[in-house]
Amino acid sequence: PAMYQAIDRLEPVHVLYASATGGDSAGPKAQMEAELRNAFDVAKSYAVNRPDWFDRDWSGFHAGSVAEMVADVATGITDDELKRLGHVITDTPAYFSVDPKVARFLEERRRSIETGTGITWATGETLGLASLLAEGTPVRFGGQDALRGAFTQRHWQIHDQLTGKSHLVLGAAARAGTPYDIHNTPLIEHAVLCFEYGMTLSDPDRLVIWEAQFGEFLNIAQPVFDQCIACGEDRWLRSSGLVMLLPHGLDGGGPDHSTARPERLLAACAGNNLQVANVSTPANFFHVLRRQMKRMFRKPLVLLTPKALLRHKECVSTLAEFGPGTGFRTVIPDPSVTRARRLVLCSGKVYYVLHAERLRRKLEDQVALVRVEQLHPLPDEALRKAFGQHREAELIWCEEEPENMGYFTHLHRQLEGLAGRPIRRAGRKAAATPAVGVKAWLEAEEAAFLEAAFG
Repeated sequence: PAMYQAIDRLEPVHVLYASATGGDSAGPKAQMEAELRNAFDVAKSYAVNRPDWFDRDWSGFHAGSVAEMVADVATGITDDELKRLGHVITDTPAYFSVDPKVARFLEERRRSIETGTGITWATGETLGLASLLAEGTPVRFGGQDALRGAFTQRHWQIHDQLTGKSHLVLGAAARAGTPYDIHNTPLIEHAVLCFEYGMTLSDPDRLVIWEAQFGEFLNIAQPVFDQCIACGEDRWLRSSGLVMLLPHGLDGGGPDHSTARPERLLAACAGNNLQVANVSTPANFFHVLRRQMKRMFRKPLVLLTPKALLRHKECVSTLAEFGPGTGFRTVIPDPSVTRARRLVLCSGKVYYVLHAERLRRKLEDQVALVRVEQLHPLPDEALRKAFGQHREAELIWCEEEPENMGYFTHLHRQLEGLAGRPIRRAGRKAAATPAVGVKAWLEAEEAAFLEAAFG
């Protein structure tokens, strides 16, 4: 109250200012009052500008519905083109002295494409980006260790061991004049992700990918994700095709290098705002990257990418799975089982754990394993078909994540609604931290959820 009274005793600021400067306040005061009065009159007829969502560079695009986000899109390319790209991405300049380990890596990659067998995760990724560049689609890819790959799986930049010169393998695949930018980024995720998001707003024809070194590094950029990426269409009337690669998987690395926090990602999903996927094959990874640029709408895509699967002998694809008429499979059914007594749904890397355990228990003709590759929007029709093929089977959702950090909490009502019967969960118990980081504990937890899935 004492402060209020002291302020009330003062003259208005413009009077004090005029007195201090010796100037005349009457003229400027009258001018300001006239401007305010005019603005007030104009405001009565004010109308907001029309949304310019799909003007200029965005002409021809539209918002995209849930139905369009789960629809099949043919993204395969011919065997001849795949093999041509295989030579391009494994070739090095003449007289280039390549490290022997890298040379062996390139040779194995080339051989897998030529023979059409054993195509790895990183090769599928490289073919996906190289094929887009060859078609004239600009590509921008950045991450903390993008060029080599955080797990030395890419080798997109080859160095001459004698001269220090470098060669970008993806650049060699680009059609003449097609821009590309493949680079390493600093560990300032909030700034980098915000910048990359801005790039997607200005250019819908460019594939922009940001990769976190580990999935939980998105934590540092959570405000960008929550306030821009997840709600860009609703809040800002802006579409974005940004792709975020978040390495994910409980592989014994401890709590700080295990999870991309799928529970946070799915909590941000509503209707057609986001795409979230946990892909289990190199070919499906190839297709989901190409699909991002083959539709006349743009949606942010979050991919929970694997670590253990990068060199897993079972996680390989054939050349035919990249060929004409193929595309991203939102659900991968199990054709090996016709009348299962139990159907186990899963997503991503845990499929290979389940597959190995099913073989060990000799349950190949009794338990079907169905992979849900796209977690949002859920592919309703593909799931109904999978459930319909095993009408009498007990239904289980299996996940390796703790109960409070997995998918089932967000998906179980939708899944049960599609199935028309209950679905039981098999997975780790709820925990305050994502992973224990102790091998014996990790293995004991895995044994427990496998027993819950098969026992």
